[in-house]
Amino acid sequence: MPNLFLLLSGEHEVLPVSEVKAILEAEGYTFEVSETLEQVLRLKADPDCVNVLKRRAAFTRICALELFSCEAKLGIIVKAVQSANLQSVLLENESFAVRVKHVKEYSQRINGMTLEGKLGALIIAKCPEAKVRLKVPDKTFVGVLTDGRFVFGMKLAEIPAKPFVERRPRKKPFFHPSAMNAKLARCMVNLARPKNDEVVLDPFCGTGTMLIEAKLIGCRVLGIDIQHRMARGTKRNMAHFNIKPDGIIVADAKHLPLTRVDCVVTDPPYGISSTTVKRTTEQLVEQVLKAVYGALPKGKKVCLAAPKKLGISRVGKALGFEPLDSYFVYVHRSLTREIVVFEKV
Repeated sequence: MPNLFLLLSGEHEVLPVSEVKAILEAEGYTFEVSETLEQVLRLKADPDCVNVLKRRAAFTRICALELFSCEAKLGIIVKAVQSANLQSVLLENESFAVRVKHVKEYSQRINGMTLEGKLGALIIAKCPEAKVRLKVPDKTFVGVLTDGRFVFGMKLAEIPAKPFVERRPRKKPFFHPSAMNAKLARCMVNLARPKNDEVVLDPFCGTGTMLIEAKLIGCRVLGIDIQHRMARGTKRNMAHFNIKPDGIIVADAKHLPLTRVDCVVTDPPYGISSTTVKRTTEQLVEQVLKAVYGALPKGKKVCLAAPKKLGISRVGKALGFEPLDSYFVYVHRSLTREIVVFEKV
């Protein structure tokens, strides 16, 4: 399998890598992680998987075919470029550009623009028929300076952040202060590992964020909310993005009006701005996990968020679910979310 590398978002220490693994597992790709660096994941995988990552990932910025990885020292980088098989990716008369990115404060002694020029000259020396074109080149080479390393390759895909920004809570016609941002919601959907056209259920659909993100990656979606206002708001937000839900139901999630779903992704209500129908958040979590247990086939996943202090891994395990992974996401001084992935065993 070819070597690939991914430039990841720095918005969370662990979630970007976990999201990539979950996507590849859901889509049935065989892969092998070679190395995890600061905001860079190196792996062996079929390059076709890049199309899936581009469609699904929230915390990945660039996917590239790796040509080499070396120590972040100018002399070593020059020798690595001179030894690299550039002719395999850059054809005669193709145009190219070089982009160098620093992760955080790593390798600040190396000037990115200067290195781009140096690399461009070395590529021309090896491929004299190629041409430099900074705007809309045929190929773009990407180098990343991180963790004392330089990882270099040809860009295969770039995932823009703008669509996620356009779907942030305050951009939607129906707003609620408890709504999760689109990137984290998309990541939670991916952690639940739904395949294309599988049914994703959010039993506390609120403003519809989970359903929107699941639908955009090709899933069928069902939403439940006990409040008519929230159900109408979900439908309004989905219509704003020209998305049709497969069903929005006004019901109490503890009495699930469904017999089967493929995975569950949800962020139950908590905090002063949310309606919990005179139940504690722990009671809501316990009731909904009990309700969905019978509707989930064995091996399927639940991705659930709740305040860290609740300890939802313990709650899910007591009900027969196997906690697979747990992540903590700081929101503000009085709230850190715990995101747990459960599997029905």
